[in-house]
Amino acid sequence: MNQRTQGISKDGTRPEPGGTVRNFSVLLSSTPRGARLARLLAADTLRSWGLPYERASHVVAELAANAATHGRLPGRSFRLTPYVIGTTVRVEVTDTRGDRLPATQVPDAGAESGRGLLIVEALADRWGVIEERFPRKTVWAELGFSPPEPGSSRSGAVGD
Repeated sequence: MNQRTQGISKDGTRPEPGGTVRNFSVLLSSTPRGARLARLLAADTLRSWGLPYERASHVVAELAANAATHGRLPGRSFRLTPYVIGTTVRVEVTDTRGDRLPATQVPDAGAESGRGLLIVEALADRWGVIEERFPRKTVWAELGFSPPEPGSSRSGAVGD
């Protein structure tokens, strides 16, 4: 597993005092196991940072499942990168199928799949796709949260 945790923003600068930027990035196999691990890693990391993780965990699960299912090329991994900037969690999932852009759809009532992006749309404040250097694309979602109460105990905290 290739993982990186930093306190530096994407442009390489340090955040202003009190304006912490947290992130990690990890490559995972484009398999159901990799998608499940993405969800578990994101939830565990957000929880360890004392932040709400429930909504983000569901969003990561859907985006990672899409990367493992629709963005999969044999032998290629997908990348999970959650960022926390201020009171926003941004989740990015990058895969190697830039030719397949995600689009929401309304599945048949009896369909067993096809609702992932509807779930992302319902849980996230915003989401979108960045077409990158071929063959990659990044699907991202942003979720706002209330900052934790100052001085509150994080032990036994429950996500929102």
